Amino acid sequence: MKIYNLGEEHTIINQYVAELRDVNVQKDRMRFRRNLERIGEMMAYEVSKTLSYSTKEVQTPLGIANVCTHDDELVIATVFRAGLPLQNGFLQVFDHADCAFVSAFRYYKDTEHRVVDVKIEYIAAPLLSNKTLLLVDPMLATGESLELAWKAFLTKGAPKKMHIACVIASLDGVKHLQELFADDVDDNITLWCATVDPGMNEHKYIVPGLGDAGDLAYGDKI
Repeated sequence: MKIYNLGEEHTIINQYVAELRDVNVQKDRMRFRRNLERIGEMMAYEVSKTLSYSTKEVQTPLGIANVCTHDDELVIATVFRAGLPLQNGFLQVFDHADCAFVSAFRYYKDTEHRVVDVKIEYIAAPLLSNKTLLLVDPMLATGESLELAWKAFLTKGAPKKMHIACVIASLDGVKHLQELFADDVDDNITLWCATVDPGMNEHKYIVPGLGDAGDLAYGDKI
């Protein structure tokens, strides 16, 4: 599995991540959602550099133009509900892509809120066989919810390639995916992170992280 940590580069993405983290800027839900979208747009551009391309002929009013465009059949998948703005950012760039959705939510199995489990309840996706899957989710904490989401999408067929994109990842989450996809010797799976944080707290939230992305984007849940 290839790994790209865009936080190690000098890029405007860092500004958007800084605003996502800032407790004062977080009070503006619309700006929080828009920053997730903008990161999605920028990450989609980076992903676009790695796709397969060929030259096609395009008829203009005055002649024929040769244009090199990508050949991948793209499906942009996300996890309800926090992933929706990030997915929309990707969709602004890859506007011909199909979309897929899964609901994967985490819950605590103990009263101290330290033992976390994940449950899948809903999936909607096109046939994924031989396509390029872009699985986007803002937070990669333990990696367990993303693993379950991936396995749920596999019921719709095995994609030819997969790009996983997250805004903030924990080191533990990255290691979990490295172990999960250890057999990917041909580098058909790529992980894109806007930044990687060192750890998680006892409630399995990324530290320093940004809090609960779904709540910040759409409001508290009960």
